[in-house]
Amino acid sequence: MQEQLNQILEDARAQLEGAKTAGETDEVRVRFLGKKGRLTEILRGMGKLSPEDRKTTGQMANQVRNEIEGLLADRFAAVKAAEKEAQFAREKIDVTEPGKARTLGVKHPLNITMDEISRVFRNMGYSIVEGPEVETVFNNFDALNAGPNHPARDMTDTFYISDDVLLRTQTSPVQIRTLLSAKPPIKVISPGRVFRCDTPDATHSPMFHQVEGLLVDEGVTMADLKGTLDSFAKQLFGTSTRTKFRPHHFPFTEPSAEMDVSCFKCGGKGCRVCKGSGWIEILGCGMVHPSVLEVGGLDTEKYTGFAFGLGVERVAMLKYGVDDIRLFYENDMRFINQFK
Repeated sequence: MQEQLNQILEDARAQLEGAKTAGETDEVRVRFLGKKGRLTEILRGMGKLSPEDRKTTGQMANQVRNEIEGLLADRFAAVKAAEKEAQFAREKIDVTEPGKARTLGVKHPLNITMDEISRVFRNMGYSIVEGPEVETVFNNFDALNAGPNHPARDMTDTFYISDDVLLRTQTSPVQIRTLLSAKPPIKVISPGRVFRCDTPDATHSPMFHQVEGLLVDEGVTMADLKGTLDSFAKQLFGTSTRTKFRPHHFPFTEPSAEMDVSCFKCGGKGCRVCKGSGWIEILGCGMVHPSVLEVGGLDTEKYTGFAFGLGVERVAMLKYGVDDIRLFYENDMRFINQFK
């Protein structure tokens, strides 16, 4: 039996030297030390030995087990080290190879324009407020003095979600929300998206952006409106810019006007941009209609105000010489990268 133990030790040593992986090493462990392993079978047969032989054989068996376990530990460590080295070789990274260039995005021209407009009015003391793009018919039309028969309420012009809910056609509903939630003095602008049933072409889009402005306080006059917008135009387009106001009609302002600025391309001499007139229309404005102020519960004998709204796309097209509004929405990086 002692000869068998010596043979088991030699066989285990030989097989472990040939084990190349952790799996093969574990198979050797099971083959010699497992429940049905060769050394285990020897230990089970010790009961047939005499007490003297059992003591001697037991000591030798334990010594053989300890040696095999030591050989296993050494082999497991060697195999794991070899596997790690092989993994490092497979996953080697050439740090001298140049990396992939990352293309950085740029600010969209509409965001640039909206930020410039907002900056001018913030410098005048205006706060920025926002409103939902999904609006009620009341806020979008009724409260703004656009009666049931107003043409803008037709389904050919407005996206209706239900009889009482729609996608806002203008940022003017923010006026109503502000009048209902704040008390004068009120001095706010509201940039945002609006929606109308337009067929996309070079100058029309079913979705575009506006900036709405509202000022309400005691003693506000048309002169305040003209002075504010004249200062805005000079800050946005240059100090030599001139402004002109033409009578117009909006249901929520009275009197109403449209404002033109002198062409910033030709200085008012006449060119392709201004179609030879020397002037460019950029916004609508007027004194807030008393009916609109009454919706906010304001005393129209005490308070007056003015409002204005301008299209961001129109300003951007004029400022950057873009001749097709669809370019803003095609996500063509060749176009957007020009505004770095």
